[in-house]
Amino acid sequence: MPIRLLSPHTINRIAAGEVIERPAAAVKELVENALDAGARRIEVILVSGGIARIEVIDDGSGIPQGELSLAIERHATSKLADETLVRIATLGFRGEALPSIGAAAKLTLISRPKGQESAYKISVAGGDVIPVAPASAPLGTRAIVEDLFYATPARRKFLRKPAAEADAAERAVWRLALAAPHVAFRLVSDERVMFDVAAQDVPSRVAALFGRETAGAMLPLEAERDGVRLKGLAGPASLSRATMALQSFVVNGRPVIDPLLRMGLRLAYRDVIAVGRHPVAALWLEVPPEALDVNVHPAKTELRFADGNGVRSLLIGAIGRLLERPVSLAGAPPINAPRPPLTLSYAMPRPNAVARGFAETELSLLAPPQVRQFEPAIPEADHPLGAPVAQILDTYVLAVAADGSLVIVDQHAAHERLTEERLRAEFQAGRVASQPLLLPVVVDLTPIEAARLLGQADILQSLGLEIEAFGPGAVLVRAVPAALKEPDAAALLRDLAEEFAESETPVALEAKLDAALARLACHRSIRAGRRLAPAEMAALLREMEATPRAGTCSHGRPTFLKLTRAELETMFGRRGI
Repeated sequence: MPIRLLSPHTINRIAAGEVIERPAAAVKELVENALDAGARRIEVILVSGGIARIEVIDDGSGIPQGELSLAIERHATSKLADETLVRIATLGFRGEALPSIGAAAKLTLISRPKGQESAYKISVAGGDVIPVAPASAPLGTRAIVEDLFYATPARRKFLRKPAAEADAAERAVWRLALAAPHVAFRLVSDERVMFDVAAQDVPSRVAALFGRETAGAMLPLEAERDGVRLKGLAGPASLSRATMALQSFVVNGRPVIDPLLRMGLRLAYRDVIAVGRHPVAALWLEVPPEALDVNVHPAKTELRFADGNGVRSLLIGAIGRLLERPVSLAGAPPINAPRPPLTLSYAMPRPNAVARGFAETELSLLAPPQVRQFEPAIPEADHPLGAPVAQILDTYVLAVAADGSLVIVDQHAAHERLTEERLRAEFQAGRVASQPLLLPVVVDLTPIEAARLLGQADILQSLGLEIEAFGPGAVLVRAVPAALKEPDAAALLRDLAEEFAESETPVALEAKLDAALARLACHRSIRAGRRLAPAEMAALLREMEATPRAGTCSHGRPTFLKLTRAELETMFGRRGI
């Protein structure tokens, strides 16, 4: 078959599949146009996930009558001041969205700019243009997309069910609404209002779209390096989700789903969140335009940074400093906050209890009751984990905070984190204390385990654990980290061998050190099933409040849970009583 040029009609349909691969992409492009037009309020209406109908209504600057026909031409745009593609200050700039939508669907634009007496409209159906005509509409633009991909059936048959397409389109609007908190957004899907938010500040927008409870637990952060500024909100280690749904990245006002940023966030939390869980964050970056390329893909959701390593390091460092804030700085009530009367109630059996029931006795912490075999101290306002009142199952410490909340601490998980941070601090100071064994211990292992550990002998020695080969499949332990006291050397080495075997690919030195520190800490920690004295419980709580990343253990599991008065009342059905 001879080489021939394709018709413009066919070219547009082919190109449309690259720019508009599903309803969510069309929604994203139309909302970005509205934002670029300076809209202060945007409404998005979806029918059948956007497959049947999409409407985007804005109060922006509008399209003049004389430019409507040009707006639907490929590579026609008003958004580039020059053609260097360096200083791109708008969300759109390629001039592909409207012609792509018009080539694949039925598109109608109705627009009225300020100063124009009436509105005008233009329609495109499968690439065929219906000329400009008068219309009735307020200031701004209304874009209507109907019967998406009717003109390209091969694309339409690969669409998912309307519910799935609706979810993707709603997520696109959600990300754009986060990126532009100064703009009011309303999203309606199949006649259901998904959200309706006024123009607001960043924390309020995050609260509206992440949920007030989630946003209330997030912490502010701000950092700058080499002209790149980072700010936003991120969750503590204890706030994680099963998916990455509550992660938002905005770069120079553009919401992105960028692998470099996602990887940086994952690395920042890798030591404090369990495998399979994901952090919560809403982050804004400002990057010099000349250090950023947004023209990587037609969807413009991935970027290319001139200094990707620097951006990732900035993100990891800022999150790391946030996670190192002690528990007392993350959620504790102000020191001078008024404290409500705090009481504990329990049922005390009396003589003839079957006939007379249980008499409820109310005890004030100001007159401490006997709880098991000790009296609780008065909780201080600057101690967010409160005062210990009991130990449950010889595993969990029960405490009461100054605001009346109940705090339950997993003693092993908490002490594991404290030990790891202590070892980490010693290592970073270059002085991990080592304790020589009076009698070296021989540990029998498989040849593979022994080889694996001996291959990491330098790392282990830097952490205070000295080993050497002792025949086939055996290792001699000469010294252990002093912080571990009297560990079970055999169990410790087997666990370390397992840790180093988890990755079949080469692992960075830092990751190996982290893994070894976590294992060492686990073998030193207070075990579940050990009864603690009141003073030990109180000391554990105070050290947690002063230790970085104390909200989770070395494996990412929570070290404590907190139940507020409102949560307790909800659990017992007392809200509104």
